[in-house]
Amino acid sequence: MGDELRRLRDEAAGEVRDLEASLRALFAASRDSNADDEHDPEGSTIAYERAQLTAVLAAARRRVTDLDDALSRIAAGAYGVCERCGKAIPGERLEARPFARTCMGCA
Repeated sequence: MGDELRRLRDEAAGEVRDLEASLRALFAASRDSNADDEHDPEGSTIAYERAQLTAVLAAARRRVTDLDDALSRIAAGAYGVCERCGKAIPGERLEARPFARTCMGCA
């Protein structure tokens, strides 16, 4: 499971890098433009795109953190054990959510 978690973590970290680059590019584009995007009937505003991209970036960062925590639990021998009740987290849950910290009953 550790290899799979590392692979997922690497993918999530790559997504974070890509999203950060996209956000920097969006900021640069908005600085370089004097367009009145708030009143543009043709599409979404730069502010909307920035807010949406920022939310996706925050979720990707949380995923990296969750995967780092799961890798730490593997190293400590606590992976797959519910942090609330101490029972084993079923394999199906860990397959669906490899960074799960609790069993379904405690979630």
